[in-house]
Amino acid sequence: LIPMALAIGAGNEFRAPLARSVIGGLLLSTFLTLVFIPVVYTILEQRRERKRGQATF
Repeated sequence: LIPMALAIGAGNEFRAPLARSVIGGLLLSTFLTLVFIPVVYTILEQRRERKRGQATF
């Protein structure tokens, strides 16, 4: 995808936007999967534990 994104070669100037979109999507989905989703899950789990702790009084 890198050569396509850089438009190296004949006719690749039409494929470059598609390659850039695919690369961006792959990077974004990797970030979301490895960083964002676990952080959100941890925050929600901590809130749930706090609510359980308050309800046991």
